Amino acid sequence: MRYVKLGHTGLDVSRICLGCMSYGDASRGNHQWALSEEESRPFIRTALESGINFFDTANVYSAGTSEEILGRALRDFANRDEVVVASKVSGQMREGPNGSGLSRKAIMAELDHSLTRLGTDYIDLYQIHRLDPSTPIEETLEALHDAVRAGKVRYLGASSMYAWQFAKALYTADIHGWNRFVSMQNHYNLLNREEEREMLPLCADQGVGVIPWSPLARGRLAREWGEKTNRSETDRFGAQLYQDSDRTIVERVAEVAKERGVPRAQVALAWVLSNPVVTAPIVGATKLEHLDDAVAAVELELTDEELRRLEEPYEPHTIAGFDLPVVRGARPRA
Repeated sequence: MRYVKLGHTGLDVSRICLGCMSYGDASRGNHQWALSEEESRPFIRTALESGINFFDTANVYSAGTSEEILGRALRDFANRDEVVVASKVSGQMREGPNGSGLSRKAIMAELDHSLTRLGTDYIDLYQIHRLDPSTPIEETLEALHDAVRAGKVRYLGASSMYAWQFAKALYTADIHGWNRFVSMQNHYNLLNREEEREMLPLCADQGVGVIPWSPLARGRLAREWGEKTNRSETDRFGAQLYQDSDRTIVERVAEVAKERGVPRAQVALAWVLSNPVVTAPIVGATKLEHLDDAVAAVELELTDEELRRLEEPYEPHTIAGFDLPVVRGARPRA
């Protein structure tokens, strides 16, 4: 495994981040494909044995049970000081006022809940899952800054949004002397490259680490076009992210993989890793070979000709994925 700094910080993270959305109680939340705790623990242990030190989860994943499973596994299999734990806040955790969003009250309450579920005194990278349009950005940023000052958080990160919104957040933190976002968790893969227009150049300019979600396009880049899985059959959110023209790219990945004699997933991940602004793609694993492919992709270097072949068929996509499900009960500010 290779390790790099997260953006312009001094934090060392593995080139692969294990995404833990697939680990949780499938009866809670919308992730019907989630693995139980007994099924999940071997993946976390194998990731650690493979040199992965970076783990990403969120409070909303399976109603908090993903955090619980990750926390117990890291307690049993790892030295807390040697791993980097990332979690997120913003989504709906309960009905009623202040059950979601990025107000000071919501952030402080949800942070404490996440710490309890994870069984740790601090979160290494605390990220806003999406923006909260009903809360002033200044309130959100100051609350996050205070969480860092209190020692409950080490670094701050953000997830999918427009580049102008992210630039505004960075600028606002700077002018107030608050801790700024050091990472951007955005949607980026061979099938959806819209972030290359503005977000990735902004991150490169500002020294922000990039940790893309869904680098395999919900698995589409790792299997035959049209092949169904339990997740693809139930993942309504993922259905809006891709389009029929993506088929040609999936076929190109298969061609390059066949020529190289490696699984398709390795080629698709190697392409993401070839972008110098990318720190570590967030890879989900529900089969042990998924971890094998992710680790192997770190060492797979694609040629310029292979990169060209993979990129050439791309067609623009509609912007999607910048919003979590609508927050019930939220009121616009007057």
